[in-house]
Amino acid sequence: MTMRQQPLPAYIRHLLLGGVAMLMWAPMPALADTPAQSTTNNGNAQNAPDASKAKQLGNITVTAQSRTQQMEQVPIPLQIITAAQIDTQAATDLSKISLFVPGLVVDGSQPTQPNYSLRGITTSDFGIGTESAVGVYVDGVYAARTGGALLAFNDIDRIEVLKGPQGTLFGRNAAGGAISIVTKEPTDKFEGKVVVRFGNEGEKYTNALLNIPINKDMALRISVVDNQSDGWIKDQANGQHYGKNDDWGSRMVYRWNITPDTRLLWSFDHERLNQPPRPAFGLVALSNDTNERPPFPPNPQTYINPLNSPLYNDAITADERREFNDSTLIIDHSFSWGSFTSTTAWRYFNTYNDEDDDGTNHIVSYLDTANIEHNNSYYQEFKLSGDNDLMDWVSGVSFYSEQARQTSQVNTNTSSLDTLAQNVDGLGLPLTEITEGLQAQGLPFSLLNDPWREQISNDGNFKAYAAFGDVIWHLNEQWDLTTGLRYTEDQKQFTWYTPPRTAAAFDQTIAELMATGIYGMLPPDAQGALQAFGGNIIFPNAVGQWVQAKNSWHDFSPRAVLSYKATPNVMGYLSVTKGYKAGGYNSLQVGSLYAPEKVWNYETGIKMVVPDYNLLFNASAYYYRYSNLQSSVLNPNSSGSGVPFYTVMTSDQHAHGLETEVQWQPADALRLNFTSAYIDSTYIEGISTSGANLAGEPTGEPFFSATAGLDYTWHEVYNGDLEFNMQYAYRGPTRCNADSGFQGTCLTTPLFSVGTSSNRTDARLDWHTPDERWGVGLYVNNMFNKRYVVSIGNDSTNDFGTPYAVVTPPRVYGVELRTKF
Repeated sequence: MTMRQQPLPAYIRHLLLGGVAMLMWAPMPALADTPAQSTTNNGNAQNAPDASKAKQLGNITVTAQSRTQQMEQVPIPLQIITAAQIDTQAATDLSKISLFVPGLVVDGSQPTQPNYSLRGITTSDFGIGTESAVGVYVDGVYAARTGGALLAFNDIDRIEVLKGPQGTLFGRNAAGGAISIVTKEPTDKFEGKVVVRFGNEGEKYTNALLNIPINKDMALRISVVDNQSDGWIKDQANGQHYGKNDDWGSRMVYRWNITPDTRLLWSFDHERLNQPPRPAFGLVALSNDTNERPPFPPNPQTYINPLNSPLYNDAITADERREFNDSTLIIDHSFSWGSFTSTTAWRYFNTYNDEDDDGTNHIVSYLDTANIEHNNSYYQEFKLSGDNDLMDWVSGVSFYSEQARQTSQVNTNTSSLDTLAQNVDGLGLPLTEITEGLQAQGLPFSLLNDPWREQISNDGNFKAYAAFGDVIWHLNEQWDLTTGLRYTEDQKQFTWYTPPRTAAAFDQTIAELMATGIYGMLPPDAQGALQAFGGNIIFPNAVGQWVQAKNSWHDFSPRAVLSYKATPNVMGYLSVTKGYKAGGYNSLQVGSLYAPEKVWNYETGIKMVVPDYNLLFNASAYYYRYSNLQSSVLNPNSSGSGVPFYTVMTSDQHAHGLETEVQWQPADALRLNFTSAYIDSTYIEGISTSGANLAGEPTGEPFFSATAGLDYTWHEVYNGDLEFNMQYAYRGPTRCNADSGFQGTCLTTPLFSVGTSSNRTDARLDWHTPDERWGVGLYVNNMFNKRYVVSIGNDSTNDFGTPYAVVTPPRVYGVELRTKF
């Protein structure tokens, strides 16, 4: 057993369980018919229903509609992740906390190639030819490429998760929804903060902040974050530790109030990530003989359990790294009739991700793939807004320019290609047989174990122009009608180039055989076999040619929302919204072209606060119909080589769903929360790359997901407050379809299953002074060490016979120390 799954230390276990026991036995304040709050010397308090406290449950200022509003005033299905929630759950990026937002899935197992899914809408392709249907925005600036879309949290104020199309509200469209990350701005008060965490597997996390008022009109805010760990699994092939953290970032924000009506806000971010790639756990039991070929085809009934098996990855240049920089300049000016805002942003990053794709250390099935990206983008937005008794309006124009380069590499060797020839083409082992024949004659030549690389390089130049407007018409004191329209024009140029394969050692051997005359003495079938290895095998199309495409698309996307305030605390709404995403290209399929995505979303919802019970309740029901959704799927033979790789499939889908959110504060010390999402998502039409007709079948999205949690505080504990927080998240089983097995999202074997329901429990016991100057916390994420097989990688199953699994990491726990000044 190589996986270090240590039991929870006794001191953390006793404190957490003790916290639960104290909560269960603590005298609970009465929930109703009690006098107004009265506090005694020992800190006990009792609460009567308090309307102002109830309203505070939804009293979070958001900018979801490009306006400053309270969350409960926004007629959009909206869930907020606050800075306090991020800190409580010790989350270092969005993927570590997305499970607690039902309907949202962020796969961060590869931080340079994350996946986003919202309400079942997923664009999993990480190539530069397509974009995500779920838009990610940082301070209103669109993060186009996945390589720079999942960054470490650094001085975050809140995250607004907006569900459904959001085209009229952001400078770039978001057909499936939007994730708006809002950072903190400099304040006029000097402050500093340091957070240090020490946890299992060598976790060392530091977050430091300094806010400096320069004068009455200027302030500077600087923050740094450093996240390091030793990893949770050791590779038995080379001793490398996987599951490590090695991420460092800094952020600087400068604010200048140029005049009482004009403000300048400039920010700069830098991040450096350098850690091992995602581990691939082989599923076929093999001996220690690295020249042993796996049985072919593999039998799922004999797969070993990846959750407790050793790891053997032998990718020679295994690494995942990123260097990221961005700069954003915001200038806003207030007029008597409204305001003007200019947003100028530049983003730049380089990423490299090379990972093992066979899950073994056997030379005869060696396969690793590398994704190398360079991205440079520029964004400019001008926005006008205002309000009066008749309307509240926003209008703007935007321009987006991006230059992207990507290289997709496949690295293998001639022994592995010999395995391919045997398993796929039925040609036996030609290179092995020729080598053995030569050496039997005493000739010192070998055609085996020579490195072999093939790749496709892409260049993309993209431009997008948009004009948008959104008006809230105040029909009367109770009724509002929101109308919005967005015009978008996308212009794209895309290039594919497939160079001749690189196999210097193999080519040198062939040249020597020819120079000595031995090549001409080989049998004709041997010469024919060697000729087959003379060119590209994995990417054989358009070798040495530049293939270019140039396309443009445009679209009008409307939005209409009718909202009604039955009381000051109850609002209902109906909405119809169209979403749009431009067409694109598959990076690995030369000459491919995909039509634009379009979605119509119909929604009704209610938002309410019940002061008598300190209760907040939100609910929404929706139906959407999605056309030409672009999804990255495994193609069994898209190049004609017999080597599967990922290409883009388009399909039409529709779904209906129901979402709820409840927050209840029955007492000053106790707060409860519950959110849920139900969705029935199916294909209208779509033919998978495996040939399966998916019409009428589920897309894979589970029916149900939910979270529940509590927060309880004891006052006057050692001159401070002791707070216990526990959060639970559940996600239902995958709804499998005819293609799920090949794609590796559903599988049942005697030892494990893929696609089962999953759950996670996070807990924290935290003490801090009333002014929060000092604090210490004990935290545990995935308290009960629930672990799952996320997916099966079949990209090497049907050629080398080496399926591998991606699994979730084990429990994380530690201690946190904080100080503010």
